[in-house]
Amino acid sequence: MAEHQSVTRAAEALSLSQPATSAALARLRALLGDPLFVKSGQAMRPTPRAMLLAPTIAQVLSTVKEDILTASHFDPATSTRSFHLLAPDIAEVIVLPRILTRLRQVAPSVTIKVTSMPRLATAEALESGVADLAIGYLPDLHKSGFVQQRLFKHVYVCIARRDHPTLQGRLAMRDYLATPHAVVLPEGREHLMEQFLNAKQIRRSVVLELSHFMSLQTVIASSDLIATVPEDLAEFFAAHGNIQILPLPLKSPEVQVHQFWHQRLNKDAANVWLRGLVYDALHN
Repeated sequence: MAEHQSVTRAAEALSLSQPATSAALARLRALLGDPLFVKSGQAMRPTPRAMLLAPTIAQVLSTVKEDILTASHFDPATSTRSFHLLAPDIAEVIVLPRILTRLRQVAPSVTIKVTSMPRLATAEALESGVADLAIGYLPDLHKSGFVQQRLFKHVYVCIARRDHPTLQGRLAMRDYLATPHAVVLPEGREHLMEQFLNAKQIRRSVVLELSHFMSLQTVIASSDLIATVPEDLAEFFAAHGNIQILPLPLKSPEVQVHQFWHQRLNKDAANVWLRGLVYDALHN
């Protein structure tokens, strides 16, 4: 009203009818105990009380417009934000280097913290906002309240040292069952291959249990043990150590690797950017 000095023009600016605008003005007059605007010639002039309130009201309206009504914005090139990702050790080795390469190119001051949590703690961390994103095989997060995007899939293979005394290039079922195994059983997380073998009642000769996949590299390279691991991890081991890859003597299950986030962050600009960065880093 102070800007337009007319109920009609103020109504048009507010996309309201003139009666609705007049009614709103009447409520304000009653609430504040002041006429606020009085007719002077062809214009509505503000009273001293209205003039006193005008700067404060303008500030409030500006705050509402900039902080509430305007869509959130995230500028990776200038941001110094730190993101918290949840991922197993496999993802740290296979996925994280690609993400970091992309990050340094487009967001040089953004930092990332990566931790691993049991499956129940992962859900709680995303729900509470402690973590921004989770990456991996996390079937417990395929539920209401969480959003997901598939990143890639992999199968399992067997690894052994290159100079293994009995295994070279091929692996028969009898050898797979008889050769001593090292297995990885991450605490509090699903291991699809173990579930698959148990369901088929396939019993191997397990002599070593580990908590982390990365421990396998030195164990397998320096012993006659074998292990069943995701194919992309096997390729990493083979490229960096005395390890050969052997196809499994049975059809491997497929593991679907997703990124997950809580639905309350679905339209958050920073989280949208982070998810896009992860996906693009793994597909381009």
